[in-house]
Amino acid sequence: MPTSVTYTATLDVRRETVLFLAALLHTERRRRGTRKGRRALGCFAQAVLILRWFLDNTRIKQLATDHHISRKTAYRYLHEGIDVLAMHAPGLRQVLDNAAGTGLTHVNLDGIVIATDRVATPGPNGADLWWSGKHKHHGGNVQVISAPDGWPLWVSDVRPGREHDMTCARTHGIIATLAAARDMLPTLADLGYEGAADVIRVPVKKKRGQARLSDDQHTYNKVLRGLRGVGERANALLTVTFKALRRVSLDPWRIGQIVRAALVLLHREHDWTISASHNAIFGY
Repeated sequence: MPTSVTYTATLDVRRETVLFLAALLHTERRRRGTRKGRRALGCFAQAVLILRWFLDNTRIKQLATDHHISRKTAYRYLHEGIDVLAMHAPGLRQVLDNAAGTGLTHVNLDGIVIATDRVATPGPNGADLWWSGKHKHHGGNVQVISAPDGWPLWVSDVRPGREHDMTCARTHGIIATLAAARDMLPTLADLGYEGAADVIRVPVKKKRGQARLSDDQHTYNKVLRGLRGVGERANALLTVTFKALRRVSLDPWRIGQIVRAALVLLHREHDWTISASHNAIFGY
């Protein structure tokens, strides 16, 4: 008597998105010279496997069972999909040029720490490399550039969770790139980036010995907080849409590739293209 239960499920994604990923996988197989009939799964089935992991964080063991393949093969298929998607993520300079060219008033910069299960990596001074003191859990820091309405435009590679946002932004060359574009497109951020206040617009901080901020400074901070607060939607949009980003059990150095792949899927699923309409929320 069978002990397992079979049921039908529906993947909450457009068929066009599955076909898009399947086409990328097909192109990659041709590039590698993979011969017909040498793979356990076709490109469409592999795309479904990958999207199930991203959207529902389905366990690899379950994916392998459902597709009648080994866990090793399931991991290989997943990593292949992550890489082919991440290759289509836009570059920062390209994003800033497009944002300025389409009339966006500004962009937002914020960091997100993606939780990870991998913890046994000693860092400087014996501290755990991936432990985030701010968030009180292990994770990888990814920097996110978003439109004024909070739609994510670009994501960086990963840095260990112990590093602060400012350190990560400098390491990735983000500050230098934003500096080159600041005259055509300002960037808003929180006080975590006050070390780059000459490049990024951050709240005014009360100086030592200063009794209080002036009325103009208070007003500036309120306006900045209102504009930038909407931009924080970008991080939530990624983690709400893709459950796999809530806790990554793969190699934490892969987190950057995973988030870039998720960004490509998000844009494709919504047929998203950058335009001045993303200023509409502020009445511009």
